Amino acid sequence: MTEHEELEMLRALVEKQKQELEAKDKIIQKQNIQLENMIQALLHARKKLFGSPSEITRQTGEQINLFETTQELAAELFKEQKKITVPSHQRTARQPGVRVEMLVNIPKEVEEYIIPPEENCSECGAELKVIGKKLVRTEVEFIPSKLKVVQVLQEVAKCTNCGNEGSENPKDHFQKAAVPTSVLPHSIATASLVAQVMYQKFAMGIPFNRQENDWYRIGMVLPRSNMANWTIRCSEEWLAPIYNRIHEELLKCEVLHMDETRIQCNKEEGKQASSDSFMWVMRSAACEEIKAAFFHYSRSRSGDVAKQLLQGFHGYLTTDAYSAYEKAENIKRNLCWAHCRRYFIESIPLDNKGKEISGSKGAEGREFINLLFKLEDEIKELSYDEKKEKRQEASRAILDAFWSWVEETSAISTTNENLTKALNYAKNQKKYLETFLEDGRLPISNNLCEANIKPYAVARRAWLFADTPKGATANAILYTLVESAKANILDVYEYLKYILEAMPNTDFKNHPELLDKYLPWSKDLPEECRLNHKHKKCFKK
Repeated sequence: MTEHEELEMLRALVEKQKQELEAKDKIIQKQNIQLENMIQALLHARKKLFGSPSEITRQTGEQINLFETTQELAAELFKEQKKITVPSHQRTARQPGVRVEMLVNIPKEVEEYIIPPEENCSECGAELKVIGKKLVRTEVEFIPSKLKVVQVLQEVAKCTNCGNEGSENPKDHFQKAAVPTSVLPHSIATASLVAQVMYQKFAMGIPFNRQENDWYRIGMVLPRSNMANWTIRCSEEWLAPIYNRIHEELLKCEVLHMDETRIQCNKEEGKQASSDSFMWVMRSAACEEIKAAFFHYSRSRSGDVAKQLLQGFHGYLTTDAYSAYEKAENIKRNLCWAHCRRYFIESIPLDNKGKEISGSKGAEGREFINLLFKLEDEIKELSYDEKKEKRQEASRAILDAFWSWVEETSAISTTNENLTKALNYAKNQKKYLETFLEDGRLPISNNLCEANIKPYAVARRAWLFADTPKGATANAILYTLVESAKANILDVYEYLKYILEAMPNTDFKNHPELLDKYLPWSKDLPEECRLNHKHKKCFKK
């Protein structure tokens, strides 16, 4: 081998090694990007678990001047917002008599301590003369709940004429006193007992196993299997007709919310016990006269379920961007801006302490959406027509600037996968994200529906799963009634008790119109079902 050939071989070897190093550098760079994205995902997950749950942006000194273009946009838009006239509200200070208002609905009794007649002056020993009484303190005493056994006796009378010689009726006739139908025949269950079991689980989030211990504490052995059985049977026999009626009435609305969340059902045929089934939730919008939530259990999250639930509905539907709702017919989709904002929040880089790193594009996108929510807060007291007009002026300007920013930012190369996902989400859903401009009644977020799902999601951490599909369906029925009762400011326990007392003695099968008086928004509900709000202002923040 000549010296020239040896030199060429070395050059080829160097070039090959150079290419290999470049390839390895690219792999390392790609892995570093993946590692950084994984670290950011971990930091955001930690922030969700241990950080503030609120999505409200807290402004700091650094954040105020983060974005020059946003500040220019805000200055331009505030000129339009100044035209919006909203009645001012000044928060009143806590008044000295608030405690009296807080206790106004609680029964009162006086505990009086008197000076014994034989007691004399502690200073000189002279006789004492009573000159009045002094209020030392006002206290609230808790009286634990109690159980009592009620034996229902039915009087029986015998006709003095029937069965006698010469009587029209040759047989003896016995007549019994009218007795209300029991909520569960051949059972110790009463409407009050079943209502309390339901209230504890579905309103207070206390699962049956914990209730079992509490019932034992106050003197009754009540197995969780009995409580589950009572709940399922009462749901099927007495509550399901009202539940179905609520669904029928919701479909008559013009604006609805919908969302879905998971539920584990252990004995769903054809599925593993650990697999997810779903609870679909429908909620009437704030603009609707009826206030109701509807929970529906389904083994799947397919679009066929959404289509079935929305059959007969013709109006606006506020949801996230889940494609299953596209199968529903005759609806106009209105997408949630809070969901869109969450994508940008998740794209904001965090430092090792979980604090946001200033100057990010994700924070910039969030600021645009925050402007939309700020405007909505300012016009919330206006009529729907005025709200639509102001949206066409100010919201339209914010949106135009936002979409322009999305296009500019999308053209910039980035290693932030979450930012790319947020930008793509916004671009892909642009049509439905702008639907709220069409009608002043439309909300810009699905938060109202999510607020009804939250008690369910929190309680799910305690009861973990439904054992059977019947139990899961009973969950849906009870959460429908409980959340609808809350929306109509009812006493949940009294409402459930009233239904369980009245329904067994109502001929609703032959006269379904009788169900209307048991709906959560019915004006025919007795006064004890309604919460007394004389002291409500004491708890306003």
